[in-house]
Amino acid sequence: MIRIVLVDDQELVRAGLRALAESEGDLAVVGEADDGRAGVARVRELRPDVVLMDIRMPRLDGLAATREIVADPALADVRVLILTTFDEDEHVFEAIRSGAAGYLLKDVAPAELRRAVRLVAGGEALLDPGVTATVLRAVAENPAPRSDDHRLAGLTEREREVLQQLGRGLTNDEIAGELYLSPATARTYVSRLLAKLGARDRAALVILAYETGLVRP
Repeated sequence: MIRIVLVDDQELVRAGLRALAESEGDLAVVGEADDGRAGVARVRELRPDVVLMDIRMPRLDGLAATREIVADPALADVRVLILTTFDEDEHVFEAIRSGAAGYLLKDVAPAELRRAVRLVAGGEALLDPGVTATVLRAVAENPAPRSDDHRLAGLTEREREVLQQLGRGLTNDEIAGELYLSPATARTYVSRLLAKLGARDRAALVILAYETGLVRP
């Protein structure tokens, strides 16, 4: 069972998200909050697997709330999925750099939302296709450094290959197929990259792959 906390200032939105989530047997909404400050408190109380977080809310916005959750060692296993109507560049980058594991727009299809929750709970990173286009456009407009960026200096050739595939948005199983590895070996490489690069999650690795020029639009 994947345990979810909903943080959104609109009661109708929370009700709709609860209905969508609980139409599946493996998802359960265990708590709700109507602003970021209350959301952080609920997350600390309930320790859910996934938080569905809005951005613009009273008292504390969703990005600041995400940073508080990510910074708390006691909440290291909690994954934040941003769900918002806003797709401006600064929100996308700030959400990812705040430690969000995913970023979806509220016009996402119900089945895709449920899939996103499962992927994020399983350790994957996820960006809405429209948001991905925004990220790539911003990268294209701001050329990245060469792929000999100092942050990659400690990586083996195979680790660079895995990071490239992560940058393309591939899952562990897809990386395994692309590089002729077993799924377990692909997971091991991803774990090594997270440790070596000091990244909290796969979303941070995707951004780093673009920032260093290892992957280009």
